[in-house]
Formats: sequence, structure tokens, C-alpha cells
Amino acid sequence: MTSAGSPDLGVRSPIRAAVVTLSDKASAGLRADASGPALKGLLEGLGAVVTGPFVVPDEQSQIERTLIDLTDGGELDLILTTGGTGLAARDRTPEATGAVADRLAPGFAEAMRAASLSVTPHAMLSRATAGVRGKTLIINMPGSPKACREHFAVIAPALDHAVETLRGEAFECASPGGSA
Repeated sequence: MTSAGSPDLGVRSPIRAAVVTLSDKASAGLRADASGPALKGLLEGLGAVVTGPFVVPDEQSQIERTLIDLTDGGELDLILTTGGTGLAARDRTPEATGAVADRLAPGFAEAMRAASLSVTPHAMLSRATAGVRGKTLIINMPGSPKACREHFAVIAPALDHAVETLRGEAFECASPGGSA
């Protein structure tokens, strides 16, 4: 942990991340994006180099295209999306993430939902997912800044090891207690 109480990102070079906000209203200029900047600040607080937030409407094809464009250049280790994970008909973020991912990484969404259930029963409504495309981890986050902060606190301790592993830099996966 750093002196500020944040996990120390022990990766050899800073995590290269992007934040993508999925919102019809924000993309149309009808509402300010608060969650994207919140996530960007949280990532920067851990020492990550962050691009975005990019704001994209809730159109699955546009979300997919954005995720593909961001991942396929090989310049990003992590993409955090915010929004579009609920039950509304236009919430298509999990479908877009699943469509572009090579492999799923369900533990991130499972951990976020489990932690969030202690705050609200509405956590059960989240359809957030996480996956890997190439060497980039994509994690769907909720749409509200408060929920983003809460969920980020859950995943932050695992980000450095996830990125090290995807980069091929992780050589010891066992924890000091002896379990992986």
C-alpha cells in the first residue's frame, strides 16, 4: 500500500489505461459525464497513464468498434467502461464487451457485485462483465460516480497483477499464504 492507503501498482511501467463512458445523454451533450472523469482520477491516483474519457452512445456496434480500436493498437493494458450495465433496453455494454473479448474474466464483476450487495440490493441488477482482448483487460463499471468509486476500490488491489500477467511479467502467482 502507498502512504495514501491506495494499493501500490508494482508493474514495471505504469498501467496504460483508457476510460470509456457509455451514455446516450452524455454523448448528445444533454448531461455531463461525471463517472468517466471520476474513474480517470482514480486510475491516475494509482499511477496509471490514462486516456479519455471517451463518450460513446449506447449503440452496441459503436461500443464494440470503440473497444476494438482501443485494444487492437496494443498500447493499452486496461479499459474501464462506465454505464450501460443495467436492465434497460439500451444497456448493451456487457454484450459489446462479450462480443469483442477473446476470454472472459468473470471474477472482477463477481467481486464488484458481491461487495455492492452490502450497500444495495440493486447490485443484483448489474450485468457488468469483464474480459480480455489481446493483452488488454476490459472491465465494465456502473454508471454513477459513487458506484464507480465503490467498485473501483474492490478491483484496484488486483489490477497490477492482472496487468503483469497479461504483459507476461508475472512470474510468481502464489500469495504469501501459499494459495494462488
